[in-house]
Amino acid sequence: MKKYGLIGAGMMGQEHIRNIQLLESARVTALCDPDLAMCRQAQELAGAECKAYLTHEEMLANEELDALVIAAPNHLHHPILMDILWRDLPILCEKPLGLSEAECAEIEHRARARTAPFWTAMEYRYMPAIARLIEEAEKGTAGSIQMLSIREHRFPFLPKVGDWNRFNSQTGGTLVEKCCHFFDLMRLILKSEPMRVYASGNISVNHLDEDYDGQKPDILDNAYVIVDFHNGTRAMLDLCMFAEGSYWQEVVSATGMHARIDAKMPGPDRFAPKGEMRHSELVISPRETKQAIHQEIQIDPTIQRAGDHHGSTFFQHQRFLRMLQEGSAPEVSLRDGLIAVAVGAAAEASARTGQAILLSDFRKAA
Repeated sequence: MKKYGLIGAGMMGQEHIRNIQLLESARVTALCDPDLAMCRQAQELAGAECKAYLTHEEMLANEELDALVIAAPNHLHHPILMDILWRDLPILCEKPLGLSEAECAEIEHRARARTAPFWTAMEYRYMPAIARLIEEAEKGTAGSIQMLSIREHRFPFLPKVGDWNRFNSQTGGTLVEKCCHFFDLMRLILKSEPMRVYASGNISVNHLDEDYDGQKPDILDNAYVIVDFHNGTRAMLDLCMFAEGSYWQEVVSATGMHARIDAKMPGPDRFAPKGEMRHSELVISPRETKQAIHQEIQIDPTIQRAGDHHGSTFFQHQRFLRMLQEGSAPEVSLRDGLIAVAVGAAAEASARTGQAILLSDFRKAA
């Protein structure tokens, strides 16, 4: 039985607990969070054998652990990692890896002395419908992928402890915090590195009437982002965070010379009109036949109900545990996490300036 320590026991931390509990050979045996109420809530969820602490220092001083899961707020990832990387325990760290490429680069540099694996949590790779799209793309179903579009039309940022997710200084900005997942998918599917980023975004609807000791939220609630890649392909993100009435929350479309492949995911079941379970869909639309093939993607209801991400947290933990057991390499590296943040940060800068940004110049400046 692998013993996991959890750092950060809020909404996402508790999703990790529920999904790890579904694995036969892993348990969260210790957790920490400075918010006492959140800490106790997570401890109750994890079970009587789980020890709870207010700090990671105290937890690590008292517990023998096989792996660490970091689900603390974004702005705490860098300081926590600077403090724990030397312990050489396997780590799964929630996205984004850091608030900026500079933070991520320092994490990557410090991690070079480690032998234990480091896995950047990019759950969207493991959403069953997206995983099927990736599988079909790699089989050549669409031919050579030339264009990729990702639409996320969803609910606003949820309330978090201290409402830390309302400010760029604590999130990295919406296009880092929320969208690094999508920039990671773009690289994975298009099999190339990003070259140029252009973004247009605004704060149009959400959080306009909120005030925190005289500070107004500054996170974007809508944006378009275009990313050009070195192999000549391109991708686009269409983000709207005041569109929770949409049935499909995310739609990923990969288009090649032979077909288009669409992965369609509804929002979390708990936000459905009656809390009903809703299934994802894969659609393959060949140019030759012009007859679309629809496949409903169903997963075990217990897995789907364990989180808000269509089972992807469970499937990611399944692969992470296999890595621990087999001694294999992590599927999502520190470098993957760094580049996803770099693209998001460039998109934030582009949205502010109105200028397209060459990644090479932006990364040198950073």
